[in-house]
Amino acid sequence: MSAREAEIAAFLSVCGWSGAWRAALAGDASNRRYERLTHPRLGRAVLMDAPPARGEDVRPFQQVTARLRAMGLSAPEILGADPALGLLLLEDLGDALFARMVRGDPGAEPTLYAAAVDLIVALQDTPGAAIGLPPYDDAVYRREVSLLPEWYLQAAPGAADRGDTLRELMQEALDAMQSPPAPVMVMRDYHAENLVWLPDRTGHARIGLLDYQDALAGHPAYDLVSLLEDARRDTPEALQEAMVERYIAARGGDAAAFRHAYAVLGAQRNLKILGIFTRLWLRDGKPQYLDLLPRVWGHLRRDLSHPALTGLAAWVAREVPPPDQAYRAALRAAGC
Repeated sequence: MSAREAEIAAFLSVCGWSGAWRAALAGDASNRRYERLTHPRLGRAVLMDAPPARGEDVRPFQQVTARLRAMGLSAPEILGADPALGLLLLEDLGDALFARMVRGDPGAEPTLYAAAVDLIVALQDTPGAAIGLPPYDDAVYRREVSLLPEWYLQAAPGAADRGDTLRELMQEALDAMQSPPAPVMVMRDYHAENLVWLPDRTGHARIGLLDYQDALAGHPAYDLVSLLEDARRDTPEALQEAMVERYIAARGGDAAAFRHAYAVLGAQRNLKILGIFTRLWLRDGKPQYLDLLPRVWGHLRRDLSHPALTGLAAWVAREVPPPDQAYRAALRAAGC
């Protein structure tokens, strides 16, 4: 038994889950690992293994979980915790991920996405939900888009010289937005692989929430972009438009200003994701993320079609190669 396995066994013993059957669950893009536990008496739970030695910290997850549950939302109950070891025992919310539900029943897609939009609205309308969270501000946006030249452009000549220009163009796009509204809680990875349908619950609690530990206080448009411009599954343009309209009708305000912000933050997010997904291959040895790049590129091109983003769009067209088969092959070779 490895030292880590011994730590896990001791943790489960303290939590009263010794003897549980353990099965691996699909992980995420981090260094965290998940297992489903099945106990003959206690039922099911989920083990989060987030080793501090690999840069993981479960305390933000604990803090945001407490905040979401206090609002009556279905973040998983924490059944046991050892933050020093990076171990959490969580309520098992089940397997009814939105992405899986829609694959099985495409007709359910509008209902599920409408519920997800309504939860965003409810969260943003909750007074004080973002208090104390770190800011998701222009400095963070600029730093994040730097991931594009740092990683995605590694197979393109002159990549090292493009970061400053991209950050300047990103700041110009941010400056052109109307004064931002009051910051709201932004979960940042709010999409169909992190939402679980819980039909036995009522109201907004029908949606189980996963992977929100990086929550920040930011712009209201961000989580809607995350939901609708999904890097992992296609979302029809008609659905995207209907959900944007639903959000605007629920929250009110200047619709044109919101759509402007949605395009800017969508472009920022997708530029960042091109860099992150490339890094997951080049640094972390996860080649499957390269196959998602064309979808992210499609989202980016749609965002850049907004008339307020002509400068950034021209730069991308000139300096950033599309992730076609040839360029992805070059990225694969760069990681060998």
